[in-house]
Amino acid sequence: MSQHSYDVIVAGVGAMGSAACWHLAQRGLRVLGLERFDLGHAMGSSHGLTRIIRLAYFEGSHYVPIVKRAHELWAQTGEQAGMKLLHVTGSLDLAPKGSGPVESSLQSCLDHGLTHEVLEGAEVTRRFPAFQLPEGHIGLWQPDGGFVASEKAIYAHVGLAQSRGAEIRTNEPMLDWTPTAQGGVIVRTERGTYSAGRLVITSGGWIADAVPALAQQVNTVKQAIGWFTTRRPELFREGAFPVFILSVEEGNFYGFPLYEHPGFKLGGPHFGREPMDPREPDRTPSATQVARIRECLARYIPDAAGEPLTVKGCVYTVSPDEGFIIDTVPGVPQAVFASACSGHGFKFASAIGEVLADLSTVGQSPFDLKPFSLSRLPA
Repeated sequence: MSQHSYDVIVAGVGAMGSAACWHLAQRGLRVLGLERFDLGHAMGSSHGLTRIIRLAYFEGSHYVPIVKRAHELWAQTGEQAGMKLLHVTGSLDLAPKGSGPVESSLQSCLDHGLTHEVLEGAEVTRRFPAFQLPEGHIGLWQPDGGFVASEKAIYAHVGLAQSRGAEIRTNEPMLDWTPTAQGGVIVRTERGTYSAGRLVITSGGWIADAVPALAQQVNTVKQAIGWFTTRRPELFREGAFPVFILSVEEGNFYGFPLYEHPGFKLGGPHFGREPMDPREPDRTPSATQVARIRECLARYIPDAAGEPLTVKGCVYTVSPDEGFIIDTVPGVPQAVFASACSGHGFKFASAIGEVLADLSTVGQSPFDLKPFSLSRLPA
């Protein structure tokens, strides 16, 4: 096999990898992106038309600076690609008062000066009559939240990267890689051997194959998402309905306004995820997960509780504390990786692609990445 040389190889061209390809290519670097499936495939974590972007972040205030940058970049990237990627609808966190999620989202707003309102349940229902919330629920409204057109976002990043000379090879997974004595890497696939000065690993559920240090730190699970027939679609139109996270006794669920599909999209329950091997080709969600989603709709969003039109499974790569892991491969500073985004990473992809480009070129990021380091987790 002949050996081809690049400045940077990106292994995995999903949400994070496609963004990394773009940010690297626009800096004038020779970039090779390797993807194990077709572009925009449904075997990983980036399909399903839409992903929520929340600036009010209950998972931790330290995420907010990165997601604010991602918000800017989604708008910019859409303009550059001639696509609308960022849809600002407002976001709602809905939970029982005192249970934590709303209070944590509120704290992130206070810490970073985000526009917000705390709403009693009756006010939530007045503004958005599709909801029938349990007594004692409150909401945190943040008007800058919305959703990213996830599949279009990957196409946009790849198209822009190719316009700057990046080479994208689909259905060609990285089989293995080795560091070189000169500080570069050699990457092997079934089709060829490639060399580069730097390696970016964004292979999602397959990340532990490329970064053995993650083998005991990440697990892969299946999450269900579905699109359901609505009785009153006018309640769920974009502009009339926000994205939301809903915490109820059945679990944590997330939903969207209608967008490019006649059904209302709801995913969850977040903590009802089921272990899976990403090498197993079946992505059909379990009947139990779909039943839980339908129970949630029937009780709390009844006008969207019709028959399912589409149901899909989505692979989550989960870390022990459900935080991101963004770091260099132990002992190999020329190889960086981002994964284990634990089901809440897509919204950050535009900014994490930029972070990975920074780490690959100048060795540091303007963001504090210590909360996302591998060393924070027990060995």
